[in-house]
Amino acid sequence: MSRFFNYFLNGFLIVAPISLTIYILVAIFSWLDHTFDLSWDGSHIPGLGLVIIVVMVTAVGFIAKSFMVRPFLVLAERILHRTPLVSIIYSSLKDLLDAFVGDNQKFNQPVLVLMNKATQCYKMGFVTQTSMTAIHRESLMAVYFPHSYNFSGELVLVPADNVTYLDLPSSDVMKFIVSGGVSRM
Repeated sequence: MSRFFNYFLNGFLIVAPISLTIYILVAIFSWLDHTFDLSWDGSHIPGLGLVIIVVMVTAVGFIAKSFMVRPFLVLAERILHRTPLVSIIYSSLKDLLDAFVGDNQKFNQPVLVLMNKATQCYKMGFVTQTSMTAIHRESLMAVYFPHSYNFSGELVLVPADNVTYLDLPSSDVMKFIVSGGVSRM
């Protein structure tokens, strides 16, 4: 019985990640196809929703790079920033996306932070601000610590002396933290 359970567990560890990945991708494609429910001669074309989304987002990116459209985007962003409640949601999402993608990536300085000197407890994170002069604490740094197996984290202000910069790719450090230390760096 013990061997059977070990074989089952081994198979489960192989099949579950593959199955869940396929399920999530199929669900996303299905959602996109149903969102853009287009058919050709009465028959449904699978994957058309994804193609339409990619073309639309690319077109928006192309148009946004135009010097004539830039003032309208700046105006629209100002309006969004000044609208109550909308400004909180918009600016938070924009900052979060900018932190991971684009020219102003924030999670590009992985660090090891000494959290407790007595127990020599360390935590891995990313520097988001090197000095907290805005709150008159120049000796503190803002370090973001992502949670494992979750899309959340916590921001901790720590003394700069407790921070050691890591000479590692930030994507590897993020994968290591989010996986709970299971993936290799």
